[in-house]
Amino acid sequence: MDSFHWTQLLNPEFYINLEIGGVPVGIYVVLFIVFAETGLFAGFFLPGDSLLFLAGIYSGELMGTLFNIESDFLNVVILALLVAGAGIVGNTFGYWFGAKSGNYLYNKKDTFWFKKKYLYQSHDFFEKHGGRAIVFARFLPIIRTFAPIIAGIVKMDRKKFMVYNIISSILWAFTLIFSGHYLYELFLAKLNIDLKSYIEYIILIIIAVTTVPLVLNALKGKKVTEKEAEEEAEKHGDF
Repeated sequence: MDSFHWTQLLNPEFYINLEIGGVPVGIYVVLFIVFAETGLFAGFFLPGDSLLFLAGIYSGELMGTLFNIESDFLNVVILALLVAGAGIVGNTFGYWFGAKSGNYLYNKKDTFWFKKKYLYQSHDFFEKHGGRAIVFARFLPIIRTFAPIIAGIVKMDRKKFMVYNIISSILWAFTLIFSGHYLYELFLAKLNIDLKSYIEYIILIIIAVTTVPLVLNALKGKKVTEKEAEEEAEKHGDF
């Protein structure tokens, strides 16, 4: 057995192929990571997009842990549905946490890690984009971790949140898992290239593509001063 190194935690392939006592547990780990990344503060560092893309490539192995299905297409569909379900539950938990902790966070003093002004910025963001904010956030690393929590904090309508939560989770899961599975088959059949041999490059490409929007948004984003935040606090005094 190869010795473990902490850097393996950054490689989504490690989770997919993980075994405990010789028993493969990748499918359970994948579902938990999706839940944690979209529902827990601690989930932002976990490999979301690249994990789902690779899950599509390893769909047969992952689903084989649960039951044997001869239909390749059905394997991918069920895997995508399970992942979407985990994402829905994760987002719902994040929303619940945000709704319960909202008053505490609005009364909390600013610290190095926490700035109250971001709560008001987030409120305006959801006011402006509505349900689209939940859909967009699902495809953005880090943001998808905090989006449902902020939605709960700013009291986004619960029914509206759930509708977009379900839509975004299904789109996210099916897009990435189907892309991974069928691109793998396409490259193997047409170009005789096994993408499993280029996992490191795939991960780097996905990270680069999903990080670009965050970088651009940060560069053009408007900075809010502490005084503006106080003015927002008075405007949203009902919080």
